[in-house]
Amino acid sequence: MFRRIIREINAVKERDPAARSTLEVLLCYPGLHALFFHRIAYFFYRHGLKLIARLTSQFSRWLTGIEIHPGAKVGEGLFIDHGMGVVIGETAELGDNVTIYQGVTLGGTGKEKGKRHPSIGDNVVIGAGAKVLGPIEIGDNSRIGAGSVVLRSVPPGATVVGIPGRVVFYKGAAVPSINLNHTDLPDPVAEALQRLQDQVDSLRFQLGQVEKGVAHCDFKAL
Repeated sequence: MFRRIIREINAVKERDPAARSTLEVLLCYPGLHALFFHRIAYFFYRHGLKLIARLTSQFSRWLTGIEIHPGAKVGEGLFIDHGMGVVIGETAELGDNVTIYQGVTLGGTGKEKGKRHPSIGDNVVIGAGAKVLGPIEIGDNSRIGAGSVVLRSVPPGATVVGIPGRVVFYKGAAVPSINLNHTDLPDPVAEALQRLQDQVDSLRFQLGQVEKGVAHCDFKAL
């Protein structure tokens, strides 16, 4: 438990340039406080004390603005930045070194029993306001763009943007382990429009060359 707390403090210091000291992280980071209470709630939940677990979870929610169901499985090194409005459902599973920004929901899509929340791989970054819904899998080293709504599984090393979320690869290469840039993401619609514009410009140029050639031939004929 103590080793995990140290790792999570270090995760904050590594990924947030505003974190100046260990004492500041301990006192001023609600994401860390929410994780601390979740570890306690999860212990109660696994030992069948589910009411106490839920009460612990609700107290944490009131204190931090972050709601993590006591049944959620959370790996090491999770960093919840700012955190207000984050919701993590009962059957959600998070790997190691996951980074989550404010307003993120790891939720379900209905009232079905069993596994109904997403599984998040290692080194995943989920941007502000993103919604990842249903029993889907988000592969290791993936990035979910701010405001995206993800309803389908995502392969490792991919970037997802849009509503509904669309997978975009960086030329087939895996995203680096922990890349916190979740705002400067490719826009596939804009890229497609730009390609069309480039083709139109090319056709205009070719047409202009043809017109010049025709005019030149007419001049010689005269």
